[in-house]
Amino acid sequence: MNVPRNEYPRPQFVRKDWLPLNGVWQFEIDTGDNGMDHGLRDRDLAEQILVPFCPESQLSGIGKTDFLNVVWYRRNVKIPDSWADKRILLHFQAVDYDTTVWVDGVEVARHRGGFTPFSCDLGGVVAAGQNATIVVRARDFTQRAQPGGKQSKLPHNHGCWYTRTTGIWQSVWMEPVPQVYLQRPKITPFVGESTVRLEQPIAGCKTGLTLRAVLYDEEGQVASGSCDAEADFTPSLDLHIPQSRKRLWSPDDPHLYKIRIELLDAHQKVIDEADSYAGLRSVTIDGKAVKINGKVVFQRLVLDQGYWPDGIMTAPSDEALKRDIELALAAGFNGARLHQKVFEERFLYHADRMGYLVWGEFGDWGGSEDPTIITQWLEVLRRDYCHPCIVGWCPLNESAETITDRITVLDDVTRGLFLATKGADGTRAVLDTSGYHHRVGETDVYDCHDYEQDPAQFAAHHASLAAGAPFVNGPADRPCAAAYRGQPFFVSEFGGIWWNPKAPQGQDSWGYGERPKTLEQFYDRFQRLCHTLLDNPNMFAYCYTQLTDVFQEQNGIYYFDRSEKFDITRIRKIQQHPAAIEKA
Repeated sequence: MNVPRNEYPRPQFVRKDWLPLNGVWQFEIDTGDNGMDHGLRDRDLAEQILVPFCPESQLSGIGKTDFLNVVWYRRNVKIPDSWADKRILLHFQAVDYDTTVWVDGVEVARHRGGFTPFSCDLGGVVAAGQNATIVVRARDFTQRAQPGGKQSKLPHNHGCWYTRTTGIWQSVWMEPVPQVYLQRPKITPFVGESTVRLEQPIAGCKTGLTLRAVLYDEEGQVASGSCDAEADFTPSLDLHIPQSRKRLWSPDDPHLYKIRIELLDAHQKVIDEADSYAGLRSVTIDGKAVKINGKVVFQRLVLDQGYWPDGIMTAPSDEALKRDIELALAAGFNGARLHQKVFEERFLYHADRMGYLVWGEFGDWGGSEDPTIITQWLEVLRRDYCHPCIVGWCPLNESAETITDRITVLDDVTRGLFLATKGADGTRAVLDTSGYHHRVGETDVYDCHDYEQDPAQFAAHHASLAAGAPFVNGPADRPCAAAYRGQPFFVSEFGGIWWNPKAPQGQDSWGYGERPKTLEQFYDRFQRLCHTLLDNPNMFAYCYTQLTDVFQEQNGIYYFDRSEKFDITRIRKIQQHPAAIEKA
C-alpha cells in the first residue's frame, strides 16, 4: 500500500534519514473518556484509520462527524537496524487537541493545542532493531473553551462554522539523531547588510564541538562560516553575501539560498547535518506604506481557510497545497491571509518557492480568552519564523466584546500575544487582531472588515482614511477608533459575494449581502469593490473573501472542489487595475 502524504513534513530543516509513519493505524473512539479504565492503552483497538486524515474525513476511512471527544490510535513500528547508536525522535506535525503519547507503555509526551508540532525523545525507551508500540490518545472536547478556528461547536455545520477535526491530522514520522544534535534553527535575513544570520540551538553536551554553515545559490558556494559551538548558549553565524551574488526574494523573483548546517566534533568530523534555505527579504513600514525590500508592493490578498471536501483541514495531497497557490495566482492575487488555521508547513514551503505573500495567523476562535493560547502561538512563531513568504503576523481575529472601564482577560491576552510576537520576531509587521477591537496602541498596522455589498456605500466607508478617520467595525465610540495613529491600513476582509448557480433549491448556501441576480452583476460588484481599494492611495493591501467555497459558505472564487466558477482571466484583469500597477 502506498503511504499517504509521504513527502518530507519539515522542508526547512531536512535530514536525509527519516521514517514516515502515515498509513493504517488501529483506531477507537472513546466518547466517555474512560478508555484507561477499559484498557485501550494496552490492547488492540476496534477499527482502522488512515493517518494523517482525521476521523471526520472521508479520506480517513472513518467519516464520523459527530462529537468524538476522545480518540485512540495504536501502531507497531520496527525501528531500522541502521539507526544503531542514535537517539530516536518521534514527531507529530499536528494533533487536535490535548494529546498524550505512550511508547511501549511509557509516557513520552504530552501536548496541548491542535495546530503545532511536537516531538518525543525515545532515548532509553526503544532502540534500533526493536519493535515499538506507539499509542496516542487525543482529547478534543470542542464544546469547551479551546481555540479551534472554524470548527463547529454544534453537531452540524452552520454559518461560517465547519466540520470538526479530531486527533491526528498531519504527518507522523521518526528520525534518528546523534546523542548531541542540531535543533531547528532560526534564520534571519538582513537585506541592508546583505547577510543571513543563523542561530542554531544544539541539544546535548557541546564540549569540543564546532558549528559550520555554508550558503549556496545555483552557481555554488556563496558564503560560509564556523564558530565554537560551546561559546554561547545558542551559537550563531553571520553569512555575508557578496554584492555580485546578492539576489532578493520577492513575489517577482522568489529566490532561495540553500544552507547546509553541520555539527563537527573535536576531530572536525561531521556528527550531524541538515539542509535548510533562506530568502533575502525585508519588510518595513514607511508612513502608511508597507514595503518589501524597500519597495511598495500592494498586497492583493485572498482569504484562504484551508479546507477540502474529502480531507477537511488536511490537504488530500502535497500537490493540492501547491494547487491552491496556483489558483490564487491565476486569479490575480499575490498572497493570502491563512484564516483561522495554522497551515501545514508544506504550504509555506510552496509559498516560499512561488513568491506568494502570506499573513500567518492563528485559529483562535473558541478560546481567544484562554491565556494558554500564548504558548500555542509561540510554537507557531518558532515553527514558521524562517519562511520568507510570511510578511506579517496576526494572532487574533474579530476579538469583539462589550467594552467597559474594566481591564478584561481579552485585554491581557491581546497585549500578551502582541508582545510575544514582537519579542519573537522583530522583522515583520504585527497586527494585534484582525478587525474589531484594536486594543494595543502600538499595533504596527491597522485594519477593518467590511462586507458592505453596495459599492457606493463601500466607497463612502473608506473615503475618510486620508483624514485619519478609517472605517471601524461597530460603534464609533469604541476604543478601537482611538487606537488609530496613522498606521498602514487595509481592509482585511471584504467581498464574500455569494455566487453558486449549482446550489440545489433549499440547500444551505450563503454569502454576504444581497445575491447578484446575474453573473454580470457579480463581475460589476467585484470590480467596483476591488477598484475602490486599489484607487485609495492610503491603502497598502486588501483581502478578498474568499479563495474557495467552504461547505455551506459559497462565496469563493472557486467551487469547494477547486473547479472554476468564473472567467478567471477576467477576475485577474479586474485586479490588474492601473492603480495596482502604480502602487507596485
